[in-house]
Amino acid sequence: MASTHITSVDLASLHAAYAAGASARAMLDLVEDRIAATGDNGIFISRPDRAQLKAQIDALPPFDKGTHPLWGVPFAVKDNIDVKGVATTAACAAFSRVAEADAHVVGKLKAAGAVFIGKTNLDQFATGLVGVRSPYQPPLNSFDKTRVPGGSSSGSAIAVAHGIATFALGTDTAGSGRVPAGLNNLVGLKPSLGLVSTAGVVPACRTLDCVSVFATQIADAEAAFRVMQGYDPADPYSREPMTKQPRKITRLGIPRREDRLFFGDNVMAAAFDAALERLLPLAHETVEIDMTGFFAVARLLYEGPWVAERHSVVRDLMTRDPGALLPVTRAIIGKAAGFSATDTFEALYRLAALKRESEAVWSSIDALVVPTAPIFPTLADLEADPIGPNSRLGTYTNFVNLLDLAALSVPGPFRADGLPAGITLIGPRESDLELARFGQRFEQLIAVPRGALDVAALEQT
Repeated sequence: MASTHITSVDLASLHAAYAAGASARAMLDLVEDRIAATGDNGIFISRPDRAQLKAQIDALPPFDKGTHPLWGVPFAVKDNIDVKGVATTAACAAFSRVAEADAHVVGKLKAAGAVFIGKTNLDQFATGLVGVRSPYQPPLNSFDKTRVPGGSSSGSAIAVAHGIATFALGTDTAGSGRVPAGLNNLVGLKPSLGLVSTAGVVPACRTLDCVSVFATQIADAEAAFRVMQGYDPADPYSREPMTKQPRKITRLGIPRREDRLFFGDNVMAAAFDAALERLLPLAHETVEIDMTGFFAVARLLYEGPWVAERHSVVRDLMTRDPGALLPVTRAIIGKAAGFSATDTFEALYRLAALKRESEAVWSSIDALVVPTAPIFPTLADLEADPIGPNSRLGTYTNFVNLLDLAALSVPGPFRADGLPAGITLIGPRESDLELARFGQRFEQLIAVPRGALDVAALEQT
């Protein structure tokens, strides 16, 4: 019989404990203990009190994972996603408002039995990939406090890495649901555009935004994704899924040697090579891919007029109280004023041409594997240059949503310096579950410890 003592919050362990008679209140005790043990006050912007947590537990029906697949599972929510009765700040106090209803995805997760444990910190208005552009105390990287945690969904990633939450919601426009995963030894699932509703999410770029999932293993991320997905008429960008079945992944694309950009981080480059050495035998065929077009798309996101989408969200606030935004956030979003409607259409035409060119790639491969992040900046690097490291972090992420692709970041072999290094599998629209299937084969093959908590436990044995 399984133990009734709860020592892990992964989905299988929790449900085994509940089936054996463990109480969900024991899960709450473990969550509180782990939050205290991190010593990191930057993970959460707000949390329910003990009475509110207990009320969620008491409202759960009898344990039945068949009807409630996430029964008793703790989850955290990035603080640009609404949770009823809780303030949504987007890491800007002047923007804060109490949500009158749950975001569509939060409502679905609660209905499946998941227990909300807090709103997590982020780069203000989800503008950044470093994870520390917040007026609140920034969260700390779970492996090295001198390094960036990755963003913009930094708090969500750190909560999962420390074993506080089974999974956490992020958002992903340019890589915010993948980069923090890669820098904290996590899975980061970025769905195809429109498969998961963004109703109740503070937009970054509404035409590109996705709600993403962080977990320590693919099975847990997939379980949350299966609950979250589905058409939502309240979201004008929600789409009905296509009827055709995605191809099984047998042909794997890898960047040409000259397109493997690591900006002098030879340790990260070596980690990617080690990942490829383990990954490529899982494919029947390997094809080298010219990344020039993908990189051109990536540059459009921040060098083009899509920044105006971000401006549309905060225009009134920037006009009324420009000091409410952090200087770096204000400077980035303020670039919108430099683009005209003509610029926007020209950029759309350029994107359409690049997208058509990229479609040829998918006739020769089923998935593309890239580094999740090409560098692992220190906080000192960022202090010396607030923009450069952030831009380089998006090298292999910025093009994905613009091209309407699915992506899954997976932990790879660790760097020689003991820090994590993720790889990302990218596939055509709605290849999400095929990426998960292939990713699980890699996950099982390399069997790296999960998150930061398992690594710490292993080091103590």
